[in-house]
Amino acid sequence: MDILEKITEDIKEAMRAKDAFRRDTLRLLRSEMLMPDADEPVVVLRRAQKMRRESAEQYREGGREDLAEQAEKEMAIIESYLPPSLSEEEARQAIEAIARELGLSEKKDMGKLMQAVMAKHQGTIDGKLASKIASSILG
Repeated sequence: MDILEKITEDIKEAMRAKDAFRRDTLRLLRSEMLMPDADEPVVVLRRAQKMRRESAEQYREGGREDLAEQAEKEMAIIESYLPPSLSEEEARQAIEAIARELGLSEKKDMGKLMQAVMAKHQGTIDGKLASKIASSILG
């Protein structure tokens, strides 16, 4: 069962359980995935996760703990559908392997390496972490 099918089934379960918060969060995710120009489901989920994380931080800065908690609850629901992220050490090993495979060793090859990493590990490696690791490898 793919992510979209799982979310659709879980919407039905949330409706049966009268869990309006979960139902509404999942409906929003599903609608984002069904848009004509939507990315892969994992990319949509990662983007939604990042948005909730940033929102929670901004709400806390503004003194709105209630909204920050709501954003974090939504983020927890989203994370339950994401594949596990690679640890920093696993990411480093994967990026080093790609760099060796492609024969990239100079700073000017950063774009090529990042493109290859994100194509192969989309959704499992955070872009900022990948950039930091790639920079240290090529630096």
